[in-house]
Order: sequence, then structure tokens, then C-alpha cells
Amino acid sequence: MPFKVIFFDAAGTLMKTVRPVGESYALFARKHGMEAPAEEIAARFRACFSSAPPLAFAGARPEELSSLERAWWKELVRRVFEPYGTFARFDDYFAELFDYFSRPDSWRLYPEILETLAALKERGLTLAVISNFDSRLFTILEGLGVAANFDSIVISSHAGYAKPAPEIFHRALALHDVKAEEALHVGDSPDKDAAGASGAGLSGVLLDRGGKIAANSFPRVRTLTDLLPLIDHRG
Repeated sequence: MPFKVIFFDAAGTLMKTVRPVGESYALFARKHGMEAPAEEIAARFRACFSSAPPLAFAGARPEELSSLERAWWKELVRRVFEPYGTFARFDDYFAELFDYFSRPDSWRLYPEILETLAALKERGLTLAVISNFDSRLFTILEGLGVAANFDSIVISSHAGYAKPAPEIFHRALALHDVKAEEALHVGDSPDKDAAGASGAGLSGVLLDRGGKIAANSFPRVRTLTDLLPLIDHRG
């Protein structure tokens, strides 16, 4: 059975930050009187992000989502800096940091993205996004000139579920009226993307740009261009 829909993760798959996250956190921190090594901050960010509760707010009213998203990130950033003491004005630091990562010019697409999306469109495939992200993603993808390629963009903060929960994949499938076996999802997380998609009945593909992720049972690609032969073989 050929694929009808290809779902993509966003950060780490379609796009990346212009500067490493640790560098940005440390740079803005210095402006606010806090000295912390960028490498340590990067490690703290990865650890705190991995252990944070899902960026999802089941049952929240639409008008509450923006403040809930901001509060989620504020607590994460607070935890990142716990070993380094307190900011004189943490709220000001967080506001500047949050706004920085809201800007499209703080992000860049990976080099092969536009060409690969065009090739998939030429094959008659529907393209969409499933991301553990917040409302800023809509503006970021629009500013990067790529949003129009996607028929839907499902984010965890609005869906009420975050990958690897099957519910977020099922919600995305329902938007396109396709069966799980007619869809492929690709992302850079073995657990959230490849395993999550597979657990929901989709074909999960792991994007391993650096070739450093431990071997597992999922198909893997080094760039999104490598998806094309996989899809052609299926179809």
C-alpha cells in the first residue's frame, strides 16, 4: 500500500537554531549578570528538557494555551539555571530568551528541506507536521518560507498530547482521513518519533543526521532526501 501522507517532526528535523541552544542561553544570561559556561548550560538543557512533563495541556481552554506554554518554558529555564544561583531579574531574562526563540531568524532550515518537500509534492503526497512544540512554531515555519508546504501542523501544546503518545498521531491522521498504515512519520528522536509513530500504527523513520544514534529496529536516514527511495519503493 503506497503512502498518502508524510508527517515530519519540526525542530531537529526540518529546522535547527542558528546558534546552539546553550550558547544562546549563556549569551543572554551574561547580559543579565549571570555567568554560566555554554557547554554546561547545553547539558543542563538536555537533561531538564528530557525530564520535563510533556508540553501538552489536555483540557485547557484555547484562551489559556499561550500562558500555559510560556509557564512551561519558564519553569524549564529556571531549572536549567538552578546550579548557578539566582538572576537579579529572572523574568526579564526569560522574556528576552522566549522572544528570541519566537523569531524565525533565530532558526534555519536544513539545506535539503525545500528540495525534498518539492520532490515529495511532485509524487502527489500530502505533507504535514507533528511536533512537540508550542504556538510559536506557526510563525517560525511561516517566516522560514516553508509553512505553505504543509496541509496541517499539529503541535503538542494544542493537541493535549505529546509524542510518543499515540493520541497526537491519531489526531493528525484524522485531519487527513487516512489510515495509519498509509502514513509515514520521520523525526530525529528514536523514542518520540520512530517508536511513537510505530506504536500508533504509522511507519516510523529515524532521522540520524550525525550517524551517532545507537542501532535500533527502525529504518533510518541521514538526510530527508534519503526518504525518497524509501517512499518510491513502497509505492
